[in-house]
Amino acid sequence: MNIETANRLYEYRKKMGLSQEELAARIGVSRQAVSKWERAEASPDTDNLIELSKVYGVTLDEMLRGKPGEDAPEAAAEQPAEEPAEEAPAEETAEPRERVQVGFHGIHVHDKYGTKVDIDRHGIFVNENGEQKVYTDENGHIHRPDDCCHHEGKRSFWHFIPYPLIAAIAYILFGYFDICGGWGWGWIIFLTIPIYYTLVSAIECRNANYFCYPVLAVIIFLILGVFGFWHPGWIIFLTIPVYYGVVGAIKNSRGQK
Repeated sequence: MNIETANRLYEYRKKMGLSQEELAARIGVSRQAVSKWERAEASPDTDNLIELSKVYGVTLDEMLRGKPGEDAPEAAAEQPAEEPAEEAPAEETAEPRERVQVGFHGIHVHDKYGTKVDIDRHGIFVNENGEQKVYTDENGHIHRPDDCCHHEGKRSFWHFIPYPLIAAIAYILFGYFDICGGWGWGWIIFLTIPIYYTLVSAIECRNANYFCYPVLAVIIFLILGVFGFWHPGWIIFLTIPVYYGVVGAIKNSRGQK
């Protein structure tokens, strides 16, 4: 890769307000790979070029050759190897600017306090003062640094039980033997899948916020409806904000985050 293109990649990343680590997480490469691209020590392959153009919101031609009439960027070789902290321009030193971008490439919000929220096809990334707080992995699972339930090594035996398969078998049995409404109402058992896994997480982490209470409310409402109590069964939905309000109050009283 030539020096001009390498420096152009560096400038595009800076305009997006992304660190090398954040960019690497989005496109599925290492931070070292991003650093080498921006120092003209290596070239991204075609797939990575396409992903970079999507993240930066520019065409491949613009990213590789620059926009028409655009001056050639300064040599990328002048960039330090380990991306040091940059000094803000004089006019921005006193009051950092807030930035909000909404478009086909996602939603990007950077506030003046150093918090960055990026939502796009690659997932959700929340960064506070350089520290990653929330992100989604390649499977769409949401991770938080203080979330013990998302560390694989801390998962218990109950997380690995194939509950969806158990639910499917139960549904077939309910339908075949015409139990509790058979095929017509037996599908409700599939709603217990998120109930099972979130209950396990809530117990393991001792955090009731992880429990999927709204789904439980739906199950209760449907069961009441089967027996003809659609009204006043709908009142169960009013307990959802009450549940999270009580859980939040308990956590605050214990000083939990």
